Amino acid sequence: MKRAPYEPPTQSVFGQVVDAFLMLALVLVILYLPLLLGLAGGGTTVKTFDAPTWEALGQNATMAAQWEKLGFDPAKASEIIGKRFDYEFSWVALAVTALVIVGYFVGMLRWSEKEYRDVIAERFGDDAKADPRGPTA
Repeated sequence: MKRAPYEPPTQSVFGQVVDAFLMLALVLVILYLPLLLGLAGGGTTVKTFDAPTWEALGQNATMAAQWEKLGFDPAKASEIIGKRFDYEFSWVALAVTALVIVGYFVGMLRWSEKEYRDVIAERFGDDAKADPRGPTA
């Protein structure tokens, strides 16, 4: 007996608009949450120079000329050159991120299992469920 072709569930235009705004809101929350909780980046470190000169700042003649074209002298440039971002790496944050991604993927597979099974049954037939190795000759 042949099955009817799989028909995905339909959604109204209003539902699609609500979904789009919900996804936008979730993306914004997910992007700003680490900033609001102070979890993004390790901050900055500032190296101070007692008597800033281009040589003390590690700038060669070409670099110094470019700084001067931008209107900076060694004292002003030392504030920018001395400010360094602190890139910390956290194994715990990496593990939590991986756990969230894998958990989301597993959850989506579980919640969508019926739809996946319907699509596979339509494409490969009901016999594919009986024997995962496929038909034997």
